Amino acid sequence: MFDTLYAQIGAVFVIGICVFAFLKGDDPERIGAGAYSIGWLASLLTQYTLHIGTAQYGILALDVAMLVILAALTWKSRRTCPIWAAALQLVSVMSNALVMIDPRTPLASLFTILNLTGYGVLICIAVGTFWAWQERKASRGIE
Repeated sequence: MFDTLYAQIGAVFVIGICVFAFLKGDDPERIGAGAYSIGWLASLLTQYTLHIGTAQYGILALDVAMLVILAALTWKSRRTCPIWAAALQLVSVMSNALVMIDPRTPLASLFTILNLTGYGVLICIAVGTFWAWQERKASRGIE
């Protein structure tokens, strides 16, 4: 799980942004960060480490669940960051579906797309949290 330096740096990045969202964000950012952190932990438990060459059905189910949550946040929120996060999550779901449709697709490309879109969703959560925090500070008149 956290056996490489890359995994440890990624874990610090995920935990840092989720804590930032929980402390400074509004409800959409908190819900998004909570769903992301639960999905991140669940994906660590469901990935097949022994059969790395096979389709990851557990990861696909988690990605679809995250897409549904982000789509609901997009529907209920008036901000644009959940839209971007849902779009990136849709790329992740479609990449999983592509590997299941055509098994000749290199799995290295799937893992690259999953990592990049995952960090993209985190960046969307961080940007949304920052703007919600700044709007709240501006409405109170605190500089």
